Amino acid sequence: MKLLRVGPVGAERPALLDEDGVLRDLSDLVRDIDGTLLADDEALARIRAAAASGELPALDGAGLRTGPPLGRIGKVVCIGLNYHDHARETGAAIPEEPIIFMKAPDTVVGPDDTVLVPRGSQKTDWEVELAVVIGRTARYLETDEQALAAVAGYTVAHDVSERAFQIERGGQWDKGKNCETFNPLGPWLVTPDEVPDPQALGVRLWVNGELKQDGTTADQIFPVAEVVRYVSQFMTLYPGDVINTGTPAGVAMGQPEPKPYLRPGDVVELEVDGLGRQRQVLKDA
Repeated sequence: MKLLRVGPVGAERPALLDEDGVLRDLSDLVRDIDGTLLADDEALARIRAAAASGELPALDGAGLRTGPPLGRIGKVVCIGLNYHDHARETGAAIPEEPIIFMKAPDTVVGPDDTVLVPRGSQKTDWEVELAVVIGRTARYLETDEQALAAVAGYTVAHDVSERAFQIERGGQWDKGKNCETFNPLGPWLVTPDEVPDPQALGVRLWVNGELKQDGTTADQIFPVAEVVRYVSQFMTLYPGDVINTGTPAGVAMGQPEPKPYLRPGDVVELEVDGLGRQRQVLKDA
């Protein structure tokens, strides 16, 4: 299934994109697409049955904003330097264990919402990522099978980063990762039955129409199952938590001088195979 949320900020309604590309209203069946829903197998089965029977009403998507596909996110866990080619382009050693940092849930915006360049920023950068959405409480997982069983679905994340804040302002990555609007998410939450192999997905990003990142999740240092298993050793994952699993090569930080960091007016587009596409216009905060 492809689940999404549409409507004004703070008043999104749950919806489904059917096999024919028709937007279907779920608001008579569920209150929202959130961790409570994702942990409820019976509710998900009702959605599937209603979709199969053709009884879900169509929604006119013309002019309708697409919000983040997940409401009431608990936490956003991020994995740094998780692609071999990205580690090489930044001159970093291949990590022996996953690098973990956090983003606040309030950085999350819709896939086509405006991204704000922070005040004082000179090094706002792009990062297309595969995001994992958790659907089962996960703590101290032991196997890849247990880890993948905890996954409710996959979506696209844009891990926007301000490199000077991240690297040059006291060594705290959080400073460059938690600026307002720095985690566009969506458009869809795609259930695992439609993503048979999360390690076989193309990930791409364009800036002003120029292809900047063109990678594959096959290049991940720590694959999705290992990331979920590993994170569960250090914190409990709950339904509605999100894990951004890292970015491939091609970020501005890895380019020759002068590095092409983002500026107000730039347009960023990004996609992951089978998970949809985002488009953001940048403006001053």
